[in-house]
Amino acid sequence: MLKLAPSLALSLALAVLTGAVQAQTPDPVRSEQVKPPASAPKGSLVIIGGGLRGDNADVWGKIVNLAGGKGARIAVFPSASGSPERAAQSIIGYLKKYGADAFAVPVAIRLADSDYRKAADDVALAKKIRDSDGVYFAGGDQSRITQALVREDGTRTAVLEAVWDVYRRGGVVAGSSAGAAIMSSTMFYNPKAILAMLRTGVTDGQEIAPGLGFVGDDVFIDQHLLVRGRFARMIPAMLAKNYKLGLGVDEDSAMVINGKREVEVIGYTGALLIDLSHVVVDKTKPDFNVSNVRLSYLDRGDKFNIITQSFTPSPDKAGGRLDPQRPALRGPVYTNDILGNSAVVNIMERLIDSDQEEAIGIAAGNPRSTAPEVGFEFRFTKTPESVGYISSVAEAYSVLNIRLDVRPIDIPRPLYKYR
Repeated sequence: MLKLAPSLALSLALAVLTGAVQAQTPDPVRSEQVKPPASAPKGSLVIIGGGLRGDNADVWGKIVNLAGGKGARIAVFPSASGSPERAAQSIIGYLKKYGADAFAVPVAIRLADSDYRKAADDVALAKKIRDSDGVYFAGGDQSRITQALVREDGTRTAVLEAVWDVYRRGGVVAGSSAGAAIMSSTMFYNPKAILAMLRTGVTDGQEIAPGLGFVGDDVFIDQHLLVRGRFARMIPAMLAKNYKLGLGVDEDSAMVINGKREVEVIGYTGALLIDLSHVVVDKTKPDFNVSNVRLSYLDRGDKFNIITQSFTPSPDKAGGRLDPQRPALRGPVYTNDILGNSAVVNIMERLIDSDQEEAIGIAAGNPRSTAPEVGFEFRFTKTPESVGYISSVAEAYSVLNIRLDVRPIDIPRPLYKYR
């Protein structure tokens, strides 16, 4: 985090005590403060974007360390998996490799010869979980997690209440892919393809549904974010449920969120922060559109405080703040497939270190279609608040406060003719 002048540091200290920290914080990512939830749990969350490799010592080791280190008891929930036994044994093997004493929780709708509803309210099983130091939710289909752990009337089963007890008292709750999706109060449930969702909208109970809410009611979570271009689907979902802040994490990477709501990115790549606090939607237009979204890319090692909205670069970027007067790149910045693998971060990185003030990305459908269709233009713009950092040891960037405007465009078909 940037060093502050003594007078400003004192002002910030007083502001923190009065709950008034807003744009005064160093490198603010948003201008509006997010209030912490009442009676915040003391534990930590490890929210993994999916595709976690067995050799990712940063993530596996962090889970075990947050649970207490060697010998920590970690309950593994394979509830989301289509093959619960296999998933549980694989995860248990990795956790044991990194020092934990892990065990499987037999609550899964796909678990053979088992009544998941009965198991979810088993008092002895709930006590075993409650006596643990941490919990891990496997990947798969997040709807299977909520179906297994939430009663039909919407109340928590005994097993789910035990997980919350672990989290409240200071344990770790980790989850990968589907296990990450359930971390927010709203999760994707049965979503359409991203472009289809932009064209036809988001319906509560179909594309989205209630999650388990470990991260609180004010932050929306998504996973597999960069590899699958999912940032674009987060925006309509957040608008539908009035979220101002969204965090999407990439594969083989994780966001660690502690009881003070401090976020640290670890693993292979990073996470995208989406801010809708000043967003504008033109409701007179029939197609999806949005203006003044703020995007920030948090790379591995970066930290972000949800409450104060302040950003701290990783140690290798501490002295690497980019000088906008000395850009490394010149010429237009654009992509024809903004929903492609890591395209959104690539365009943000190129823009922040460019002599250009804006960049364009296009989202379109099947080029072989014969009928005209609606596509979308994603316009990225640098603002006075836009900041970039570059690593001293690798070509890796952190990018703050890029403005994004999305508007519908007509895509003619056929897109091309052979000569």
